[in-house]
Amino acid sequence: MKIDTRQIPEEGVILTEEFSPKGLDLDTDIIRFPGPIKAKAIIHKSYDAVNVILFLSALMNINCARCLKEEKIDYSRKIELNYAMDKADPMIELDSDIREEIILDYPMNPLCKVDCKGLCPKCGANLNEGGCHCGATQEKAF
Repeated sequence: MKIDTRQIPEEGVILTEEFSPKGLDLDTDIIRFPGPIKAKAIIHKSYDAVNVILFLSALMNINCARCLKEEKIDYSRKIELNYAMDKADPMIELDSDIREEIILDYPMNPLCKVDCKGLCPKCGANLNEGGCHCGATQEKAF
């Protein structure tokens, strides 16, 4: 998303754009975006600065760190950015800042649900689906 500071009217401007996750290099082994990232920017200019309020939204696929199940979650974020005006270079490019803000939001340990039981360490069965039959995770009576 590019902003030409010379084209911002006194009352501000609203821009909308869709970004390709591949273009921003956002996909990882555990986090993927199956569709575009939608951005809405509310832009105001003051004497020596440009203020941007950015609303991002997208569908995000994550792999649970415990059971490896893929989950779809709605991603949305409000970001406020400020840029100093530069008369020598009136263009502001937001793509790298958008990419950084999204990556900073990635969950460190994504879970399908808070109480995910994970996989059996012996047979690999998903313990959220009722347990396993190998006996490794069954409670032992004393």
